[in-house]
Amino acid sequence: MVTARTTITAVAAQAGVSVSTVSRVMNDNPTVAPEIATRVRAAASSLGYTASPMARSLVLGRTQTVAVLVPDLGNPTFQGVLRGVTRAADREGYHLLVAETAEDTDAEPIKARKARERCDALVLVSPRMPEETLRHLARELAPVVVVNRHSPDLAAPTLGPDYRQGITLVAEHLISLGHHHLAYVAGRPESYSDAERRAGLAQVAASNPGVVISAVDGGVMHDHGVAAADAVLATGATGILAFNDLVAMGLLSELHTRGIAVPGDVSVVGFDDIPLAAFTTPSLTTAHVPVTEVGEEAWARLSRQLAGATASGDLTFRPRLVVRASSGPAPLVTDRPTTRNR
Repeated sequence: MVTARTTITAVAAQAGVSVSTVSRVMNDNPTVAPEIATRVRAAASSLGYTASPMARSLVLGRTQTVAVLVPDLGNPTFQGVLRGVTRAADREGYHLLVAETAEDTDAEPIKARKARERCDALVLVSPRMPEETLRHLARELAPVVVVNRHSPDLAAPTLGPDYRQGITLVAEHLISLGHHHLAYVAGRPESYSDAERRAGLAQVAASNPGVVISAVDGGVMHDHGVAAADAVLATGATGILAFNDLVAMGLLSELHTRGIAVPGDVSVVGFDDIPLAAFTTPSLTTAHVPVTEVGEEAWARLSRQLAGATASGDLTFRPRLVVRASSGPAPLVTDRPTTRNR
């Protein structure tokens, strides 16, 4: 048997007020006298009435939903940012619509617009789009917050790690262990964070005249680390810096397959400190980024904009060096196998 839903008209009749008054009370409008609001809520409770979310959205002119656009839902770093946004938004009664670009830079502006059409605001995580496109979207789709990318003259607050400082931490760590030839397994060419890492490494090289830093093509996923092994070994470097922990893990796996000891023959470091980094074999030295806190701060800036206030300025997080077992002293002899064991 289907029971008829209690209507707002029934609540108004029992409370002895107009339908519009009930609507204002249920939407927390402060213009209703406290004693009337109490009477309306008591009537609604006794009748089992709850306001329709759709109707509430129409009255408020909001969906109580924000969109979050990420390049890759499989990346633990982006998952951490999502976790932070979700927890913070939930405390304020907001829900998330999550969309993925699958690392398709051309599709990114299209998906951003479609997501924003359905939501009250937008969080762009690690956007890959060109600078001019990003500036235009930030104005067009406001309110917007941009995570993991800082941009001059952007009409939106930005926040994320200091990639230059983070890559400097892990590079200087390897240098302190006696490694004078480093190899950087790069990220995607269009990535802002890859450009920042490269800039940081250029500063490291300039500050350490006896150090050589080679760069090889890589990517962002485990398989990219596996594929980069030949190019990495061909450099002759003893200290290897991966774009992120996933790439480092792929490289660790391939080096193990080839019988190359880490850190005995080469040292490998990552970036991000994803949860699995502590459980690789050997455990991964990396730069820790507080991704959940980044997500929470992203929501704080978005929430201020939704409330009609000016969002706080840009925020930069300083990564922290986490030393584990994958980094050690530079080997005295650099001869090592470069082909797969048969």
